[in-house]
Amino acid sequence: MTHDPRPVGPVVEGWQVPPRPADLVLDGHYARLEPLSADRHAALLYKAFDGHDWVWDYMPSGPFASSSQFHRWMREATGTNDIVFQAIYDKERKAFGGFASYLRIKPASGSIEVGYIAMAPQLQRTPAATEAMYLMMQWAFEAGYRRYEWKCDALNQPSRRAAQRLGFSYEGVFRQATIVKGRNRDTAWFAAIHTEWPALKEAFQIWLAPGNFDEKGQQRERLSDLTRLVRKSSDPSL
Repeated sequence: MTHDPRPVGPVVEGWQVPPRPADLVLDGHYARLEPLSADRHAALLYKAFDGHDWVWDYMPSGPFASSSQFHRWMREATGTNDIVFQAIYDKERKAFGGFASYLRIKPASGSIEVGYIAMAPQLQRTPAATEAMYLMMQWAFEAGYRRYEWKCDALNQPSRRAAQRLGFSYEGVFRQATIVKGRNRDTAWFAAIHTEWPALKEAFQIWLAPGNFDEKGQQRERLSDLTRLVRKSSDPSL
């Protein structure tokens, strides 16, 4: 066997550059996502987040001292094409409970990140919260992206656990990656790739099926158990 001293990656057959996300409405059984708007959502979300400043601990912005300050931040944040924010509506509670975004959008490379996620306590740990993440992942892969990233402060253990539960594979920690609110941030990296999507989609669909919840709304099967076989690597910190 001849050893190739200069190996190169395989040709990506049939590659087409996917579209950028824009004006998306993603509708599921438990959740609906729509473009975040300061005029439509700021007051509602400020009320949902009020009294829960810890939600912003690892975020680049917040907490906010007033509804008007939050409205101003949201108007500025949604005024750029670099980050595409989605408001999350919980159909069971009939209320907006948070937002998430697509960022570091690189269609030419087939890479996109989900991040800048803020969920009020009433949305956290609900089927709507999980379905919101599923709907965003589904759009990305079915639009043609090959790599779907999740990054967080390495000290943010809840976010690291969420990434694992949702089926992202751990890829390491970038030390001293940035400075956020005057503090050092090491960044933990996770990703899922398009070849893993069919199995991840099946796992989400099994978990989100109404039959997976008992009469008290408790899950019968854990999503982390369903995604464990898909993940290529696990976070050693968990």
